[in-house]
Amino acid sequence: MRRLLLISNSTLHDGGYLGHCKEQIKQFLSDKVKTVLFVPYALHDRDWYAGKAKEAFTTFGYDVQSIHQQPDALGAINQAQAIFIGGGNTFRLLKTLYDEKIVEAIRKRVLEDGIPYIGSSAGSNVATASIKTTNDMPIVYPPSFDALKLVPFNINPHYMEPDANNTHMGETREQRIKQFHEYEDSPPVLGLREGCMLLVEDRKATLLGKTDAKLFVRGKDPVEYKVGSDMSFLLQSTL
Repeated sequence: MRRLLLISNSTLHDGGYLGHCKEQIKQFLSDKVKTVLFVPYALHDRDWYAGKAKEAFTTFGYDVQSIHQQPDALGAINQAQAIFIGGGNTFRLLKTLYDEKIVEAIRKRVLEDGIPYIGSSAGSNVATASIKTTNDMPIVYPPSFDALKLVPFNINPHYMEPDANNTHMGETREQRIKQFHEYEDSPPVLGLREGCMLLVEDRKATLLGKTDAKLFVRGKDPVEYKVGSDMSFLLQSTL
């Protein structure tokens, strides 16, 4: 049974690290999980990042082991009770997943063994079909833009509408997603606003959090979805 919690952002205004999604994480992991394997590859300072994740999850009632501190990344994945991949630079994250040769191992553990997967920002990006709708700069070059493919669509974390009071005339996030959809076979893109998250339980998907999401499908007008919406149709291979 596939179980994913895909979060737009790790920190919300006036809140601590993962504070806005604490209850959703605890309900998601429940008391069946004792230790979470953290993947800090999206940031350069992995020790600092691991300490930050450990501090947060300890208050949630879980221990944390960071994959970069384990003798064997593949072995750590194969023994994990749950996986949390944090945010940062999506290109660096995906490249390191390929470098460590754990892309297929994560897919197997999540899709076949059913261990819980939590992603935040870049960690949510790599859970999807590809990282082509990330907001990040390509500071490194992964061997492929294809990601973990735990779900058959893409996500755009931190999605935002243009500020009507801002005179900046650059491209909007919506325009960039529409450029992505100029190409055939480009999958749907779920724009998760700050504070929004998607819960996937096998073939069911539900929007959670404090804010709504916006869905972009090639050849169709964007559609807004409220918190609590059933998004299970996104798990179909085609729309």
